[in-house]
Amino acid sequence: MGKPFFIGLGALLVLMGAVWTLQGLGYVGGSFMSGNTTWAIIGPIVVITGLALAVWAARRKT
Repeated sequence: MGKPFFIGLGALLVLMGAVWTLQGLGYVGGSFMSGNTTWAIIGPIVVITGLALAVWAARRKT
């Protein structure tokens, strides 16, 4: 699996984590996650993981 795959996966995780955070904080409605603080905690963890994965992949030599 190449560098673009991991960068794309990292970007997807960042986007997903941001949506989960906004849902957990109650800014995005229409889901069982809306207003649930558990998702406001999980979301930023997923964002950080996605950022770390994308940075790692971008710095990778091959």
